[in-house]
Amino acid sequence: MHVETGDGIVIEYDTFGDPADPAILLVMGFGTQLLGWDAELCRMLADRGRYVIRYDNRDCGLSTKYDDVPVDLMDLIGAVMSGDLDRARAKSPYSLRDMASDGVGLLRELGIERAHVVGSSMGGMIAQKMAAEFPEHVLSLTSMMSTTGEPEYGQSTPEAQQVLFSPRPTDRAGYVAAAERELAWASRKYGDPSTLRALAAASYDRSYYPAGVPRQLAAMILDGSRADALRALEVPTLVIHGLDDTLIDPSGGVRTAELVPDATLVLIEDMGHDRPRAVWSQLVETIYEHTERAKVSGRGE
Repeated sequence: MHVETGDGIVIEYDTFGDPADPAILLVMGFGTQLLGWDAELCRMLADRGRYVIRYDNRDCGLSTKYDDVPVDLMDLIGAVMSGDLDRARAKSPYSLRDMASDGVGLLRELGIERAHVVGSSMGGMIAQKMAAEFPEHVLSLTSMMSTTGEPEYGQSTPEAQQVLFSPRPTDRAGYVAAAERELAWASRKYGDPSTLRALAAASYDRSYYPAGVPRQLAAMILDGSRADALRALEVPTLVIHGLDDTLIDPSGGVRTAELVPDATLVLIEDMGHDRPRAVWSQLVETIYEHTERAKVSGRGE
């Protein structure tokens, strides 16, 4: 399913559960399609009485793509590393705020005034932006395996960074096999090569589109620090981070919870920069309880 949210932006989405239940909007991370939110995990949330919506960010999956603005990933990284942010900004056709606006636009088109927003990794940054820029549409915020945009927090290990920025093969077999590299930041206990390969295969078949990656990266990097905006948040906030995360160090989650007034921090053992099946029940229960507490605070429905 898809909707047009304005300015010609088309957002692909799907849903789980009863539309009469409180909505949870799931925001996915960097270069990852809505498939990154496993359908079974979505159904588990729906079974707890939530209307679950997952969607493709712009420049990913089946949502609007910016084919007319090609960006070379290595050139973009070079501009950022050299401190030439003006050159980097010139390469970016949209901002993280624009990506946050897409999620709000999707809610609007679905006739949903407010939702509980759950974002993972870059999706957590987008969700933070939604809560800061569009608080009237956010019942509660869950920022998962994300960070604040401050360079001293949430840094990747060199190994994880090398994997993130190493191009994958373009043929299907090579692309699927290369997914195993993501074990570099997965749960040390539950990281599963077969699960990574299966997601890569499904993503490749649905919409192989590496061209969107550098543009999303530009939007993420150029957003800068969200520290001041996080300090000013009045949205009930839950921060979740895996202690095995090497792509975004747990300090990113700890710092987020420090900045947001009255935020709840949950650090999960045996979770990396992934959502292994073994922790799904804990994630679902933690998110469900957070959305229930938002009702008590007067923000829920």
